[in-house]
Amino acid sequence: MTQSPRPAVVLLSGGLDSATALAAARNDGFRCHALTVAYGQRHAAELDAARRVAAALGAAEHRVFPLDLRAFGGSALTADLDVPRDRSAEEMAAGIPITYVPARNTVFLALALAWAEVLGSFDIFLGVNAIDYSGYPDCRPEFVRAFEGLANVATRAGVEGRGRFRIHAPLIHLAKAEIIRLGRELGVDYAPTHSCYDPAPDGAACGRCDSCRLRREGFAAAGVADPTRYAGEGEGPAPR
Repeated sequence: MTQSPRPAVVLLSGGLDSATALAAARNDGFRCHALTVAYGQRHAAELDAARRVAAALGAAEHRVFPLDLRAFGGSALTADLDVPRDRSAEEMAAGIPITYVPARNTVFLALALAWAEVLGSFDIFLGVNAIDYSGYPDCRPEFVRAFEGLANVATRAGVEGRGRFRIHAPLIHLAKAEIIRLGRELGVDYAPTHSCYDPAPDGAACGRCDSCRLRREGFAAAGVADPTRYAGEGEGPAPR
């Protein structure tokens, strides 16, 4: 008798990293339930990107959960604050940037954990990365380990010993170019993904925010054509 694939919840933003994490979960044999949070982000184009990615990568289910973090603000992504542009690698690596959304990954993982418990799943995937965003406290290995410990003492399933929750962060030690190469090996088409923090009204990437710069440099370092549509540059590979 063929055993059904185990369910996993995959946090899917619609960006390059989360698309690769979804592909990794699928490659590991999981039945993937993708969860996207509409948190009032100014780069809401990523919500449409998440829908495209979930369909392209064969998610068994995709839910978009509304949770408007603009009620708190405190970030250039959820408040009327300027998104940093044209920063050097040194500037990006110095301190926690204004694009950090307070407790975002803690909140997202809590939602994913709730859904996982309902699904009877003990596996949650997310595309956090500690190399490019070392300034984000909720993208670090110690955060992932701590939340995994929390999951196993804060849920009925964990306390009753039905299984042990695992938080999978398959990209956490990879540079952007390595993530892109892995995604290509796993069959990810990055054209539908969206990474820009401050897109143009038509959804074109600005090419100048931290996320755009890391994405663009990652494709160049990986030797892979960048499919991103940057504002003022048309389709296809963008100049460095």
